[in-house]
Amino acid sequence: VENDYERVMPLTGGTKFGFSYLFQPYFSQQLGVYSTTKLSPGVVEDFLQAVPSRFKYIDIKLNSYNKTDSADPNFIPNKNHVLDLIHEYSIIVGKYSTNTRRNLKKSQKNKLSLMKNIKPETLITLFRENRGKSLRKWNNLHYGILKRLMYAAVYKGKGVVYGVFNNHNELNASAFFIRNNNRLIFLFSGANEEARENAAMTYLINGVIEEHTPSQMILDFEGSNDENLARFYQGFGAKQTEYMGWRRNNFAFPLKQIFNAYNSVKNRS
Repeated sequence: VENDYERVMPLTGGTKFGFSYLFQPYFSQQLGVYSTTKLSPGVVEDFLQAVPSRFKYIDIKLNSYNKTDSADPNFIPNKNHVLDLIHEYSIIVGKYSTNTRRNLKKSQKNKLSLMKNIKPETLITLFRENRGKSLRKWNNLHYGILKRLMYAAVYKGKGVVYGVFNNHNELNASAFFIRNNNRLIFLFSGANEEARENAAMTYLINGVIEEHTPSQMILDFEGSNDENLARFYQGFGAKQTEYMGWRRNNFAFPLKQIFNAYNSVKNRS
């Protein structure tokens, strides 16, 4: 903390094998330094250097306003995509890619319907029964955190869960958005195999865009380094932005190599 909370940097710490470390919490894409005034690279680097030495291993994400002049290889660039919703819907749709417009027409022919205020556990179940089956690093604890996060956001009027249903009233795709100030954040989503055939997720995102245009809002897709997801987001006219990851290993040999190997395996699981 600098002065009277003019600038802050949350330290999300934990322990592993008896050692303290910093990690990026689940469902939080960016953290880093937050400031009431414009940040300079020097200030950001001062905050990072001030992180207590007791944190032997650090693997966190900064935010898009945290710039650095350092050539340190411990700074790792990550991709994000955002869409400005200030224009009329007709203008934004005109900037969709050919493939996105094709998928939108397909979804409209399939007589899908978009609904709001879906129960958070319904979205979580949809995800777990589909893509979640291949994610071994997520367990009941993580899904419980996500459920509480979603309900807290909905209760405070900051979150909403959308769902897309087919003509048999079956849920094909669902997504959770958090709204904060002028940002609408696409935090979590799930879809089944049928959604791939009827373009339900394209239908969902297009519906959210239509609902919030024109406005001062920015749709934050929260990703992605994955080329396929990046292409999907860019299909709606989203622009690529960048935020930095920061990784540091302060262990001495051989713990340094052991901890690197452990986290390499964990990140691939």
